[in-house]
Amino acid sequence: MESFVNTRFAALALCLGLLTSASVPALAAPVVPASCPGSCGLPDFTGLVEKVGPSVVNIRTYRKVAVDQGPQMDDQTREFLRRFFGIPVPPTAPPGGGSAPKGEDEEKPTGVASGFILSPDGYVLTNAHVVDGADQIVVTLTDKREFKAKLVGADKRTDVAVVKIEAKNLPAVTLGDSKKIKVGEWVVAIGSPFGLENTVTAGIISAKGRDTGDYTPFIQTDVAVNPGNSGGPLINMQGQVIGINSQIYSRTGGFMGISFAIPIDEAIRVADQLKATGYVIRGKIGVAIDGVSRELAESIGLGKPVGALVRSVETGGAADKAGVQAGDIITKFNGKTIERATDLPRIVGDVKPGTRVAMQVFRRGSERTLQVTVSEWAKEQKTVAEKPAAPPKSGAETSPIGLAVVDLSDAQKKELGVKSGVLVEALEPFASRDGLQVGDVVTTLNNTEILSAKQFKELAAGLPPGKPVALLVHRGNAAQFILVRPHAMGK
Repeated sequence: MESFVNTRFAALALCLGLLTSASVPALAAPVVPASCPGSCGLPDFTGLVEKVGPSVVNIRTYRKVAVDQGPQMDDQTREFLRRFFGIPVPPTAPPGGGSAPKGEDEEKPTGVASGFILSPDGYVLTNAHVVDGADQIVVTLTDKREFKAKLVGADKRTDVAVVKIEAKNLPAVTLGDSKKIKVGEWVVAIGSPFGLENTVTAGIISAKGRDTGDYTPFIQTDVAVNPGNSGGPLINMQGQVIGINSQIYSRTGGFMGISFAIPIDEAIRVADQLKATGYVIRGKIGVAIDGVSRELAESIGLGKPVGALVRSVETGGAADKAGVQAGDIITKFNGKTIERATDLPRIVGDVKPGTRVAMQVFRRGSERTLQVTVSEWAKEQKTVAEKPAAPPKSGAETSPIGLAVVDLSDAQKKELGVKSGVLVEALEPFASRDGLQVGDVVTTLNNTEILSAKQFKELAAGLPPGKPVALLVHRGNAAQFILVRPHAMGK
């Protein structure tokens, strides 16, 4: 700042004749770096927009709705109009009574979204939620040509859909490799936000492999994506499509700096199956799963919070035949480590039905390997309502961790689908707060199989203070680990 002020006053003095040019030092020139790598400046997106823009399409969907002919007129009013005003009014109901006729079905617009041309012969990729329930799909190209599209197939689990238009020599996109993307690299989205066609927005990749609870691990970006961008391409700086814009995180319905795209590798894998058969074939093993917390992992000796906790096993399913039990933690499947519970459905789904693979599970403190033959996922199975068994009233004493338990009869074990365990008959308030319920069946305590109520009480009495107790609890058709908190013991 000082040199800037000095040069200003020197220039002023020169103009006023107070100094000669010889006595004035040269004015400081702006500082320019000797060299600046390409990453120093802002990127220029014009080239890739010119390359990819013609491949992006606008998609409009319509749904047929019945249109009534309007308010009905009674016979007395109709006769009044005919006599006094000479206005003939046709009857609104058929002779002999019955309901008035309805108008013809009318196609109402239901949405505007985006897509991109996958191949020159007219295959277009978009989101499944874009075309869901549509009776008519209209695709508009950047040259303003419009085509009625045919739905080839849609997969709701990955939110990928393929539609086909009858055209040739179309400008198809170039596909990239979503496995090679890096957090921080520039990306561009092209689509029709709020119906504004051919809109370009840019940002960076914020995270990859983002788990939002869906079937697919998403690419997270800060690219401005709004309603209407769905189905449009996410493009890298080489002009390659690396994802399909699918979702946003928003509290208002508009963009808030977080958007999600389906990795193109997964999208193409699904699209190829949709083009071949119209649907996606996935493997399944028939388990309901949950995540593993760090506290639970430490309590049962697993160490790290990895794997998928089996809450229930489908009777007669692939996992049931392989010997999987509720309470098992699946840590590896087909040689791939299960880091998070949501990894398991994707890894199993990629295995061809009928394939026999190795599955590693953690059960009662040790690892074991099971062989499972993957079955085919057909339709979504309805979940069975959980209902706790009605416990007997035996007056059992409460154990040191707040549970009064009784032995199970052979008939109860068969009915509940367990080989061992004790039935919870009564609870102290702190045990109830931790999530236990009367009617629960406890099958393990800190990895030890429970064979009788007497054994359970002895184990509970010998627990070391200051550590959470991990109970494997069966409730109806599901199982879960419940931690009894150490601060609540004996209270």
